[in-house]
Amino acid sequence: MVAYDEYYHTENLFGDPYPELIEFLAHYPKKGKVLDLGCGQGRDAIAIARMGYDVTGIDHSKVGIDQMNKIAKVKNLSLTGKVGDIFSYNECQNYDIILLDSMFHFAKKDKAKEIALVQKIVSQIRRESLVIFCIQDNGEKVSILNTAIGFEGKLKRLTDQKFVYTFKDQESGHKSETNYRMIVVQK
Repeated sequence: MVAYDEYYHTENLFGDPYPELIEFLAHYPKKGKVLDLGCGQGRDAIAIARMGYDVTGIDHSKVGIDQMNKIAKVKNLSLTGKVGDIFSYNECQNYDIILLDSMFHFAKKDKAKEIALVQKIVSQIRRESLVIFCIQDNGEKVSILNTAIGFEGKLKRLTDQKFVYTFKDQESGHKSETNYRMIVVQK
């Protein structure tokens, strides 16, 4: 059993997608194919598919993917969830937008693997494709991400927006706020 399988018994665990993400995509002129890596229960993927994008979500949690696919079927959305390992996924070039929401923490044990994933995605995407990173804005995370992206003439930064994410646990009523950044780059 994957760790998140247990958490995802609470449906819609993380609530609604970030308004900043939805607003950016609502105003983005090209409604193409989106790859949501680490999609979980589909918090972002479902909302993005409702906006007219064709979305594929990859996550290692079968429970989360099953929940997302069920909603996609009931709502007749252009959304497909697949159980898989985002670190071994190698088809980023088939998408117009790659989304990585809360996927990078750059903790010591995972830092090299996460940096390698960022670099692989950036190298695989096609010209004009976007990569959207939503990441906690604390410690050195944003600095590490910016270094991993490597802006040396290959990528254009479209936005770097700070916002606050509020999480509220429906069962316990616990509420927390976390500083976040949404960084969008284009090849």
